[in-house]
Amino acid sequence: MARQSAELSVILPSFNEAANIPILVELLDKTLAGIAWEAIVVDDNSPDGTTEVARTIAASDPRVRVIRRIGRRGLSGACIEGILASSAPYVAVMDADLQHDETMLPKMLAELQAGNADLVVASRKVDGGTVGEGLSSIRAWGSNIANSLAQKLLNVTLEDPMSGFFMIRREKAEALAPKLSPQGFKILLDLVSSAKGSLRIKELPFTFRERQHGESKLDTLVTFDYFGLLLAKYFGDIISVRFLMFGLVGASGLIVHLIALRVFLLGGLEFNMGQTAASFVAMTSNFFLNNQLTYRDRRLHGMRAVVGLLTFYAVCSVGVLANVGVANLIYADPSYWWFAGTAGAIMGAVWNYAASSALTWRKS
Repeated sequence: MARQSAELSVILPSFNEAANIPILVELLDKTLAGIAWEAIVVDDNSPDGTTEVARTIAASDPRVRVIRRIGRRGLSGACIEGILASSAPYVAVMDADLQHDETMLPKMLAELQAGNADLVVASRKVDGGTVGEGLSSIRAWGSNIANSLAQKLLNVTLEDPMSGFFMIRREKAEALAPKLSPQGFKILLDLVSSAKGSLRIKELPFTFRERQHGESKLDTLVTFDYFGLLLAKYFGDIISVRFLMFGLVGASGLIVHLIALRVFLLGGLEFNMGQTAASFVAMTSNFFLNNQLTYRDRRLHGMRAVVGLLTFYAVCSVGVLANVGVANLIYADPSYWWFAGTAGAIMGAVWNYAASSALTWRKS
């Protein structure tokens, strides 16, 4: 007898969630009783065996499917691939770490089936919702700032645009998919800002739970990632998120460059030598930040990282020559060292991005 087609697909992006997947599937089974559902685990090649655990479950439960991604990283990209792999009329996105309350799913589905909305968001910010014990005070403070920026810069009316727990009509998500960025962690913000007011949205209150197993995947570098997405959407996606991320890293490199230049000048180096040395200090900083953030989906490890660093030096050498040459032309008065250094650093930025994308972090 053929299995009933799914009414609801639950997309579970995962990385190192081997301990949580079996628990979550059991919870979905209880919560979604009477609903034709499926779970699509999209795993970013977790070293803890998440893919194998999910496949073992799928072998005995045809409602569970697994997508293993190799050479691709990022929550947003995983969510997009999971949504596009679904044939159900409704798709939900929720974390695999048990912090999202699965009992919200039937309520969210009922809102969509009743035709009341195109997108239902489980919100921590509307009346009745709370972050509970799921976020530290620092992360809760950062989340509030991120929400405020999204609302003011992108005119997003959501109370909780940073939520990662939502359900949407699949055809709406399919239509928006070409506009979405596969990078980053805030797929909901990307969806809503890309829709430009065309989605009917309803927010339902929920309590964000404390993680039971594993570790949070969010780190301080994700802040750069978020601002890259925010800027890309603010400028209408004219510039790619990756280029903006490269630019944000470059901005941090400019600070490193100026600090190093000042140290070298105070140490007695003449300006040309100081500017050259400061350029390589900044390039080293930029390489490691870009490797961790901008090109996290192509991240280099071990000897490949060493070779990548040397390649990064090589391809950026033209930028360094332009950097030093322009700065030397401008530098005439010691009091304007910072202006000369800034002008030289900016000169090589575009070349550095193009060369590093094509050679250092080229697609394999």
